[in-house]
Amino acid sequence: MSRPLHRGVSGGARVLENINDDTWDSQSKDKSEKDDFDRRGSSDHTPLALRSPLKLFSDKENGFASDPISVGSPRSRFKLMMFLVKFSLVFIVVFALVGSFLWTLNLSSSSRGRVYHGYRRLQEKLVSDLLDIGEISRGASRWKELESCSPELENFVPCFNVSDGNEFERKCEYEQSQNCLVLPPVNYKVPLRWPTGKDVIWVANVKITAQEVLSSGSLTKRMMMLDEEQISFRSASHMFDGVEDYSHQIAEMIGLRNESSFIQAGIRTVLDIGCGYGSFGAHLFDSQILTLCIANYEPSGSQVQLTLERGLPAMIASFTSKQLPYPSLSFDMLHCARCGIDWDQKDGNLLIEADRLLRPGGYFVWTSPLTNARNKENQKRWKIVHDFTENLCWEMLSQQDETVVFKKASKKNCYTSRKKGSRPLCGRGLDVESPYYRELQNCIGGTQTRRWLSIEKREKWPSRANLNKNELAIHGLLPDELGEDSDSWKAAVQNYWSLLSPVIFSDHPKRPGDEDPSPPYNMFRNVLDMNANFGGFNSALLQARKSVWVMNVVPRSGPNYLPLIQDRGFVGVLHDWCEAFPTYPRTYDLVHAAGILSLEFSQPLRCTMLDLFIEIDRLLRPEGWIIIRDTIPLIESARVLAAQLKWEARVIEIESNSEEKLLICQKPFFKKHAI
Repeated sequence: MSRPLHRGVSGGARVLENINDDTWDSQSKDKSEKDDFDRRGSSDHTPLALRSPLKLFSDKENGFASDPISVGSPRSRFKLMMFLVKFSLVFIVVFALVGSFLWTLNLSSSSRGRVYHGYRRLQEKLVSDLLDIGEISRGASRWKELESCSPELENFVPCFNVSDGNEFERKCEYEQSQNCLVLPPVNYKVPLRWPTGKDVIWVANVKITAQEVLSSGSLTKRMMMLDEEQISFRSASHMFDGVEDYSHQIAEMIGLRNESSFIQAGIRTVLDIGCGYGSFGAHLFDSQILTLCIANYEPSGSQVQLTLERGLPAMIASFTSKQLPYPSLSFDMLHCARCGIDWDQKDGNLLIEADRLLRPGGYFVWTSPLTNARNKENQKRWKIVHDFTENLCWEMLSQQDETVVFKKASKKNCYTSRKKGSRPLCGRGLDVESPYYRELQNCIGGTQTRRWLSIEKREKWPSRANLNKNELAIHGLLPDELGEDSDSWKAAVQNYWSLLSPVIFSDHPKRPGDEDPSPPYNMFRNVLDMNANFGGFNSALLQARKSVWVMNVVPRSGPNYLPLIQDRGFVGVLHDWCEAFPTYPRTYDLVHAAGILSLEFSQPLRCTMLDLFIEIDRLLRPEGWIIIRDTIPLIESARVLAAQLKWEARVIEIESNSEEKLLICQKPFFKKHAI
C-alpha cells in the first residue's frame, strides 16, 4: 500500500517568515528615510540612477543615509554628494585592481580548486535556471500535473517499429515524446514478494491470454499453470521439475557434477537468448548464477514482460541486424533453447556476434531440433553451423539428444592456426569494445582488447567482484580508487535503507538495529541504476545481503566503465537516456539516479528533464521508489517535476556533503476502472 511521505524540510516556514520580516523592515526603513529626505529639501532632483546604487548597501556600510550633513544650499549638497560618489568609485576600482593583482600572484593550487569548484557551482546553477526557463517557455500547462495516457499505451515500448516481415526493429529518433503517464492495466495488482513472486504472477499484470499460454509449445511455456487470476511456473514444483533436470544435464555435458558447480567452473553470468519466460534463469538464481534474459519485442505474450514480472533480469534485445549494447567478452555462458534464431543464416554473422559476447573459455549451449535432424535439409544446416564454430575456434564438448555444448578457445593462438579463407579478425578500428546498436560485423571481434582472460583464470564468485591490481590497471583504476568508491556506497546503502525501511517494512515492524526481514518481506527484487559508474551501488547491495539484482546502466554521455562492471560479475548495458530504455512498463521496484542530472543536463540539451522523468515513471512499477542524488539546484528542479508526475517526494540533506541532496520519491498506485 502506498504511504505518503512528509513533504518539505522542517524549518522551511520559519526561514520564509524571517525573509518576509527582513523585507518588511527594509521597506519601512526606506520609506521613512525617503520621507525624511523629502522634508529636508524638496528641491533636490537627484536622478534615480544616482540614488539607486546606494540602496544596494546597508546604512552602516556606506554612511550616506545616517545623519546626513546639511551643508549650505541644496545645490551645494548635490555637488558634495557627486564628489563623494566619484571618489568612492575611483577608490573601489583601484582597490579591486590591486587586490586582483595580488590575488593572482598568490593563487595556490588549492585556491585554483576552489575557484574551479565555484565555477562549477555557477555552471550548475546556470543549467538549472536554463532548464526552468525552458519549462516555463513551454507554457503554464507544463507545470500542471500530467494526464494519463490512453489505455492502448499501457504496454507501450517506444523505439520499436515493424521492419521487414513481422519483426520489430529498434529505431529511436529524437522527437517530442508523449507527455502522459502510462497507467497499469485494469485489475493490476502489486507483484507478490519474493520468493513467492518468482514463481507466481498475476494474470492481469501482463499482456497474455489464457489461449496463448495453453497453445504454446516451447520448453518453458509448457511449465506454466494457469488459473483464474494467477500464472504459476512449475519449475518450483516437485511434481514437474524439468528445468532442474535440464540444468543438471548441461552441467554433466560440461563435465561438472551438477549446476551448483557452475561457479567453480568460472560461470557467473549467463545470457539467455529467447529465454521463454525465464525459468532457466530463475532456477540458476538460487545458485548465485546471474542470468540475463533477452528476446525480441512482442506486442503481446512477451517473454521479456513475463520474466520481468517475476522480478528476474531481462530486457528487449535482438540478434536480427544489430550488435547488442554489451561490451565484448561479457558473459561466461550463452544459452539458446529453441530460441528461434537461425544460426546458419546471415553468412555466420549471428554466430560472430555470439562469439564477441562470450568470454574466452566460455560455453555456448544450444538446444534445437536442428542438431538432431533426420531430413537432409536440416542436416545440411546443422553442418553449416558445426563447421562455422570450428572457424570461430569453438570446440564441441558434447551432444545429448537436441542439446549441444560448445566451448570457446581460452587462448588466442588458435586463430593463427586456422585454415586459409577463415573469417578474419577485426582490426583495431572495427573491434569496438562497447558498440551501441552497430551493424553486425563479418569479422571476429574481442581479440584486440586487453581484457582477454579465460574464465578458468578469473577469480571465482563472489571474489570476482573485487578485481585485483592488474585487472584494475586494464580499466585505468587503482585499488584505492575502487576501495574508496566501495566504502562510499556502503555508507550510502546503509543510509538509504534507514530512510526507506520504516515504510517498506511497515507491515512487518522491526525495531532499530534489527536485521531487515528476510524474504518474502523484502519488496525490492530488482533495481535500475541509471548511472552505475564502477558498479559500486550494486556491490554494496550484495555486501549488505539484499536479495536483489541490479541493471547497471552506463550512459553514453559519460565515461564508459561497463567493461569493468561486467568483469566484476554484474550485468549492465550501454544506453542513451534521451532514448527509451528497452523494456516494458512497470519493470523495476527501485530506480537509483546518482549524478545523472548533472551528467545529462550539463551538455547541449537533446531532451528535457521532464522527458527523462516521464521515462522513469514508465519503467517504475506502482508503489515503486526513486532515489535521486545530485546538486542542490538540480534537486530543486527535480522536486517540481516530481509534483507534476504525482510522485510523493521528500528532500533529504546529506550530512557528509553540503552541496548535494537526496530526493526520495514514491510512485503512487492509481487504479484504473474498467469502462
